[in-house]
Amino acid sequence: MTSGSKENVQDVSSVVQSAIERHGKTDEAIVPILSEVNDKLGYLRAEAMTEISQTLRVPESQLLATASFYRMLSITPRGEHVIQFCESAPCHVMGGGRILQALQKKLGIQIGETSSDGKWTLLAISCPGACGVGPVMMVDDEMYGNLTVERVSEILARYE
Repeated sequence: MTSGSKENVQDVSSVVQSAIERHGKTDEAIVPILSEVNDKLGYLRAEAMTEISQTLRVPESQLLATASFYRMLSITPRGEHVIQFCESAPCHVMGGGRILQALQKKLGIQIGETSSDGKWTLLAISCPGACGVGPVMMVDDEMYGNLTVERVSEILARYE
């Protein structure tokens, strides 16, 4: 599921309970539950974390630690489209720094921020495993390599 196709779910409790029913109440189920709830709601809302904590009898602090460890999870709202830009050495050597600056300027945000219109969230990643076509970025679930400043503009236009 891409960020842009999140369900607009108002009933947090039904999302949480459905995820728990699907994955179970074991410690091994925590990440799949958090992931499913994150996907359905767009982020891990406070009330969802409280309900998961109470149902699984796991401290909220443990859930927050897990959520902060995994980049796929977020405790704050993300944009309609999430851009993950590779900051690894191979991408940097191939001009990634210049491309990242252009991307930040075009979006009007820095790494870790969401645009004021809620359209874009920009995240840094260490390596998506595509060093041969660096610099690379992912927009939602799509990877783009061999980036240039011009290509970044073309790619972003596809999501307008």
